[in-house]
Amino acid sequence: MSSPIRFYFDLLSPPSRGLWLALKLCQNPIEFCPIALRKLEQLTEEYKKINRFQKVPAIVVGDFHLAETIAIIRYLADKGHFSEQLYPKSIEARARVDEFLEWQHLNIRLACSLFFRDAWLLPINGLAPKPTSEKLQELIRTVEENLVLLEIFWLNEDFLVGNTLTVADLLCASEINQLKICHYNVDEKMFPKVFKWLDRVRQETNPYHDESLAFVNHKAKLNSLAKL
Repeated sequence: MSSPIRFYFDLLSPPSRGLWLALKLCQNPIEFCPIALRKLEQLTEEYKKINRFQKVPAIVVGDFHLAETIAIIRYLADKGHFSEQLYPKSIEARARVDEFLEWQHLNIRLACSLFFRDAWLLPINGLAPKPTSEKLQELIRTVEENLVLLEIFWLNEDFLVGNTLTVADLLCASEINQLKICHYNVDEKMFPKVFKWLDRVRQETNPYHDESLAFVNHKAKLNSLAKL
């Protein structure tokens, strides 16, 4: 009997959330093991034995431990735990998905991560002051420059890589949706392709999509109320 897969995640983490969605959609037997980043559970000695980098996501299969989202996706796909639609088997189709996953690291993911970190994460934890209006506009400008690139290079069909949903869509949408905590929502008039694509991702992945964003949406609502 094969060893069960234990998946360590926090839905506050965009890569965790994207991978969580993929695993839920495939409905394979997975042991979901939440790690509360806000409680610093990733820094415990116990979790260090799970993932030496002390980050999420991570998986454990028997004695095999693996970190880093893209490595986990490739491993699970090769083990038959993803549908061919989400992560294709054909060399060319898979290369197209990989192309986006590599591209987004220094583009969408970097821009959204810095915005989230500087506008919400560090200030809320008392590790940095709230950004000045000038700094906030700089963070927004960087995000929007990347949304422009997303529209130009990647959204000429229904999804990022063709007309079917893949893990590329799940990971990218997770990064952008994270910014709701920072009071940033994609403007339909400025970015019509991105706006409609995010809605298509939501429709394709519900009810898991809304479940995955419950904490993000809750925090975004609290932040809005605090501003009143």
